[in-house]
Amino acid sequence: MIPQTPAEDPAGLATCALTDVVLPRSDMVPFFSLTPGLADTLLRERPGLTHDALVSRAAVAERRDRYIRDMLTAEHGELNELEAQVAASIARADTISSDVAAEFAEVRTVGQRMADVVASFGGSWTFIALFGAVMVVWMGLNAALSARAFDPFPFILLNLVLSCLAAVQAPIIMMSQKRQEAKDRLRSESDYRVNLKAELEIRHLHEKLDHILQHQWQRLAEIQQMQIEIMQDRQAAPPPVPEPPTRPPEPEPPARA
Repeated sequence: MIPQTPAEDPAGLATCALTDVVLPRSDMVPFFSLTPGLADTLLRERPGLTHDALVSRAAVAERRDRYIRDMLTAEHGELNELEAQVAASIARADTISSDVAAEFAEVRTVGQRMADVVASFGGSWTFIALFGAVMVVWMGLNAALSARAFDPFPFILLNLVLSCLAAVQAPIIMMSQKRQEAKDRLRSESDYRVNLKAELEIRHLHEKLDHILQHQWQRLAEIQQMQIEIMQDRQAAPPPVPEPPTRPPEPEPPARA
């Protein structure tokens, strides 16, 4: 049996209309402040909820999580893990954005850090200039030594060194690119969670603003109706009858000596 009005306590306690648990009033929210969609969900669970009933914030958060999950399931079909995380964050009123780059950098191994350094250095003009200088010095030195050259023309040893360098550098760069792809995927997932939460929050705000405006229009209509009734009552009332004027008392004659 749900009480028609919220049970209050002189010490600042109240009973939740959903869970029947006594909690401080600071942990309660009035039922009329909820959005229409969430209010309909609570009414389906407890049809006897009144306009001024108090509901605990924990119960509202749990029902809001269920309401958002049902809404996302109805719109997108099966609920995936990212959408479940968004629904849970909205219910708990937590922030969901994060620094993906900082979190991803903290879990790098020594080999992954070396791969990032090699890929970063191999894709710079410094590496190109240094590589060109080494080739020029190598070929110039062997050309100058002539018969005593350790790698005479056509520089077969240089070709072998370049082939080994390319064979080693390519998989190292691929390892770094795979990590970059994983970082981009995490960043995309984070952006999707943030965008989905922002979209749901904006929809929630629109619904709440519409609810507030509708409530205000109802109050204004009630006030206007009361004013019209007051004016009609005043017009229907008979005019007051004026009282006859009272004559001032006549002065008494002076006493004779």
